[in-house]
Amino acid sequence: MATLALSVGPGGDVDTSFPFFCVGSLHLIGSGVLGIGGLFHCLVGPTNLEDSAGGSVFFFSWQDRFRLTSILGAHLVILGISSLLLVGVGLTNGIYDPWACGGGSPRVLKIDAITLNFFVLTRYLIRAPFGSEGWIIGVHSLEDIIGGHYWLGLFLIIGGFWHVSTKPFDVFVRAFTWSGEAILGYSLAALSLCGFIAAVFAWYNNTAYPSEFFGPTGPEASQAQTFTFLLRDQRFGLDVLSTQGPTALGKYLMRAPTGEIIFGGETMRFWSMQGGWIEPLRASTGLDIGKITLDSQSWQHRRAGEFMTHAPLGSLNSVGGVATEVNAENFVSPRSWLTCSHWFFAFSLLVGHWWHSGRSRAVASRLALGLSRVYETVLFLRPID
Repeated sequence: MATLALSVGPGGDVDTSFPFFCVGSLHLIGSGVLGIGGLFHCLVGPTNLEDSAGGSVFFFSWQDRFRLTSILGAHLVILGISSLLLVGVGLTNGIYDPWACGGGSPRVLKIDAITLNFFVLTRYLIRAPFGSEGWIIGVHSLEDIIGGHYWLGLFLIIGGFWHVSTKPFDVFVRAFTWSGEAILGYSLAALSLCGFIAAVFAWYNNTAYPSEFFGPTGPEASQAQTFTFLLRDQRFGLDVLSTQGPTALGKYLMRAPTGEIIFGGETMRFWSMQGGWIEPLRASTGLDIGKITLDSQSWQHRRAGEFMTHAPLGSLNSVGGVATEVNAENFVSPRSWLTCSHWFFAFSLLVGHWWHSGRSRAVASRLALGLSRVYETVLFLRPID
């Protein structure tokens, strides 16, 4: 089991914020070093790397295909090693698993339990990105995530060494524009795609982004609201199996298109949502009213109440059918911040890709040479005096 260093205050209270303070400090120090390095290279460093003794090692030209693909290979190797480091952390120190029994807990993964089956992992890539399939966003197993990082790390390292030792094929040399601005445009396109994927992943996935840390997903908050109201009215003696809402839909429970028993009302849009706090109450036919009535635990009730009032909507009271925290003005969860920042950056990167890619193609086609000054009117005007 992973251990977390905690500090104890004067009153004997356990301070759980110390690890977050350490992480924040490391990021601040690292960002300061990067900022100072950027100022050095802009203001003090040599204009051309080949003019300095140490910088000549890193000098290259945009037409040097072999050097460019070698740089790509070096970056791929670094990414592969980083991916394998995550696997090592899961096998040694452990990773928080929101699906652990009792409502989520850090746990050390067993090497023989990691998903290494290609059929299971590639199934995430080939299934539909919408509905209850969810593409890679629908992953809800920590073993699948770690297994995917294992194979991804190996492929990145192999691909990195391949690019370091080879040069681009002729078909790619002819297809791409080899200039600094063109490569910038290609890079911005890749980063934009990754940003959009990360934004949607962070918004909907509660396995890689546990709701205990980042706040509930929108569907999860909606499910939690219906579950909380069901428990409340059930204690009042209402028959939650037969009570109908004003739209003739089941106010508490209804049938999904597949025939499963799901939460009713507005929540029916999110009937395929999965969460560690609600899955123990499901059976092969969907939600089990017997388990909800007799076997639901107090931790599930508390978690549903918390998730219901902390929906990632950044608003007050009830918006979109979800009751949010009335005392938290403009409450925005970390999940909202993470999603919106990735989405905005991804769109900005996409616009940058359009701009720089278009300019690079225009320059390559000799369409952006500008107007000749020979025909400027000011050259034919008499002097003022």
